[in-house]
Amino acid sequence: MVRTLKYDRSEHRSWPARVVTYESPLLVLEGSFQEDVEHELLGSIASGTISTEFYWLDRWYNVFCFWNPNNQVRCFYCNINVPPTFDGEILSYIDLDIDVLVQPDFSYQVLDLEEFDKHSSLYSYPEDVLENAHNALRELIGLIEARDFPFQAAS
Repeated sequence: MVRTLKYDRSEHRSWPARVVTYESPLLVLEGSFQEDVEHELLGSIASGTISTEFYWLDRWYNVFCFWNPNNQVRCFYCNINVPPTFDGEILSYIDLDIDVLVQPDFSYQVLDLEEFDKHSSLYSYPEDVLENAHNALRELIGLIEARDFPFQAAS
């Protein structure tokens, strides 16, 4: 199970997922959409769509790889977050709102910077959280541009 939280620890979303590999600090999960979803940027996501989810217990981001039914990469969706915790059954993380949508050709869009700014004021993010979020975004963009793990799946 995956649980995403807002900075005030209120639950934002949750979904079932199974552990594929766990070699600390990397935890790879496989999720499956339980119902059809209409997403503003991703379009229609059919029930049963599989996501491979990469979480590092010591990093301020995660990466989702969404797969088409023909086993081709549909896109990557990345979240900037406080490093997650994993108790053996539930992975939880605080979502800091900044997202990156990566197409199979490695073009990408940074999303929700305004939401991050709004919530950083609303929740009074400490300076270290602000700094770590911006550093994580730079690191993530570096991985995308270098086509480094886990983005080589689209190559």
